[in-house]
Amino acid sequence: MQLSTAVERFLTAVQLEYGYSEHTLRAYQRDLAWFIDFAEETGARELADCDIELMRGWLWQRQQQGLAATTLARNVATLKSFGTWLERSRLVPGNPASRLRAPKAPRDLPRVLADEQMRRLLARVEGRGDAEHPESLRDHAVLELLYAAALRVSELCSLPITGLDAGARTVRVLGKGGKERVVPFGGPAARAIDTYLTVARPALIARAAQAASAASQSAASQSAGPQSARHDALFVGNRGGKLTPNAVYRLVARELEDEPGGGPRGPHTFRHTAATHLLNGGADLRVVQEMLGHSSLASTQVYTHVSTERLAQSYRQAHPRA
Repeated sequence: MQLSTAVERFLTAVQLEYGYSEHTLRAYQRDLAWFIDFAEETGARELADCDIELMRGWLWQRQQQGLAATTLARNVATLKSFGTWLERSRLVPGNPASRLRAPKAPRDLPRVLADEQMRRLLARVEGRGDAEHPESLRDHAVLELLYAAALRVSELCSLPITGLDAGARTVRVLGKGGKERVVPFGGPAARAIDTYLTVARPALIARAAQAASAASQSAASQSAGPQSARHDALFVGNRGGKLTPNAVYRLVARELEDEPGGGPRGPHTFRHTAATHLLNGGADLRVVQEMLGHSSLASTQVYTHVSTERLAQSYRQAHPRA
């Protein structure tokens, strides 16, 4: 069997059987496409040629290209998953990637906004809310829920209306690996979501339907034009379809431009901020782990480091004997 054929079969299994996210699938596709290119350049086209030395050679080449340790670690994880599948499928006698070791990536502390920054940002977005511009009301609800429930952007965009329990103030989200969890949110987010559902969402859907009707004379316009809201997504975009992660990224980046501090400007900043604020407020680490949907407590513990570093910075700035 050719190596490229084995890779195609593995990716099909990942897509149809493993329940991995689209993001993970795309990462596997990219990594293994680069791996196949390297293998073919070295003359290793058959599956029998896929051994640990070939894999180490590819990783060494990637390292020489100056790629970050985090990227190399992801490459190793991809090869290990591929090798495990090969072994389980009995296409090879053993996992050729079993002895690969990922480089240790330096752990950078995530960007976290101060309490006052978050209050100021959300108040600013709320102040721009206008029924004449329903997207402004939606944007306010999106940001409130991102922060209140510490959601991943993929979880927010795929959240169905049926996943919202307005009375209990909870959302039922589908996280990484298809794991479901119920997350609470507070009063400000509840009010923003209620306004969005009663005012903004119907207006966005109606506007999209009107645009689709106006374009109905052209078959080409119908196929590529505005989307009708034939889905159950809680948050809809300006054209009536599901709100996309890219749209949320642009929204968050725009709002973070006005806030001091460097670092990333994506939606994950709200998740980092929420987790840190919970711990600063006295929440138990295990509770925060469950809320974030982390399978490992180590993933949640990074936020204790953030809190400690913030305390150290305040001490150095304020204490006369620091």
